Amino acid sequence: MSILVSQAAEHWQFVAPLLRKPRTEADYDALALALDELLDIMGEDEAHPLASLVDIIGDWIEAYDEEHRPIPPVSGVEVLRSLMHEHGLTQSDLPGVGAQSVVSEVLSGKRQLNLRQVRWLSERFKVAMEVFA
Repeated sequence: MSILVSQAAEHWQFVAPLLRKPRTEADYDALALALDELLDIMGEDEAHPLASLVDIIGDWIEAYDEEHRPIPPVSGVEVLRSLMHEHGLTQSDLPGVGAQSVVSEVLSGKRQLNLRQVRWLSERFKVAMEVFA
């Protein structure tokens, strides 16, 4: 047995809880707590010896989220509504889309956003054009 495997076997009982993919909410919560603690230890040091453990746990948490808590797809119109609400904007505040009546038709689903409008919205809100697709 190599020294590395021997050392891992000797300390496994202490490390094993951190090196198990979450299968339940309790597992998920324990890993999320451990991840927070590890990030506190690492600080901003991306070269920290624990960085690879953080990557592994982060990947497992992300995979669990994707499987058990999928984010529902949203339309570009829903994104636009949300951004308008977040920024306190009215339909008249979006001249790059068109007149208030054009924005109203877009928001009601009567009209699709064209490429020029999507580009303007992307620049206006500093988001990728794809969010309005």
